[in-house]
Amino acid sequence: MRLAIAAPAALAALIALPALAAEDNPLTQSESWEALQYDVLGEATPADGAGLFTVDAPYRANDAATVPVHIVQTDTAPVIEKAIVVVDENPAPVAATFTFGAQMHPLDLELRVRVNQYSNVRVIIETAQGLAMQGRFVKASGGCSAPATSDPEAALASMGQMRLRSFGPAPQMSTPRREAQIMIRHPNYSGLQRDQITQLFVPAHFIDTLEVRQGDDLLFTMEGGISISENPVFRFSYSDNGAADIVVRATDTEGNVFEERLPKDEAS
Repeated sequence: MRLAIAAPAALAALIALPALAAEDNPLTQSESWEALQYDVLGEATPADGAGLFTVDAPYRANDAATVPVHIVQTDTAPVIEKAIVVVDENPAPVAATFTFGAQMHPLDLELRVRVNQYSNVRVIIETAQGLAMQGRFVKASGGCSAPATSDPEAALASMGQMRLRSFGPAPQMSTPRREAQIMIRHPNYSGLQRDQITQLFVPAHFIDTLEVRQGDDLLFTMEGGISISENPVFRFSYSDNGAADIVVRATDTEGNVFEERLPKDEAS
């Protein structure tokens, strides 16, 4: 029997397929996740979330200390109540746990995380139907130990300052649906960074809780760890309830409380 010989162009395409698949593959096999899964989820096994939501993150990150992770709900039927963001290979893998209010449905949320070495960045969401998981493999290294970008004295002086950028109606959404971005000044020290003068480790000091409301209505809460980037940024869309202000309350691991009432129509 004669075997068909592929044409050069077809052969080249076949050879390229593994590389393309590796880059497009949302998650790779991870022994770290196998070890982590019980601690994060207990006995639960999440379903494949491919039909429910997407997770977008750069395959090769420009800055390992500020890797954007964008979560977008594609099937708008179920309500996403919670989300856990995990960076498998980080020293503290659970970056954040979010709880969402009704105004955040359907979910569209972006945050920035540190990635310490080549790793899966996975998101596990919870709906009334159970858990589902999606993610991306990110090539980055050194994000948790990268030096802070601001001078320590300046970082402490501005710590807790907040700014809201409002982008008006979210793209392809009805008019009451708005898009906003909250920026919080905080060094979010991971405990793995060194003082550039003394070369001693800077103690961990980071935002551990965040609560965002529009008026009295909850938009979302976050319990965060060292994997959230310096000067945290959260961009999200929400259904406008008519209240004038976005209220943000954050606490950090040293007991500081930061609270701001930010006009939702503040200039972007």
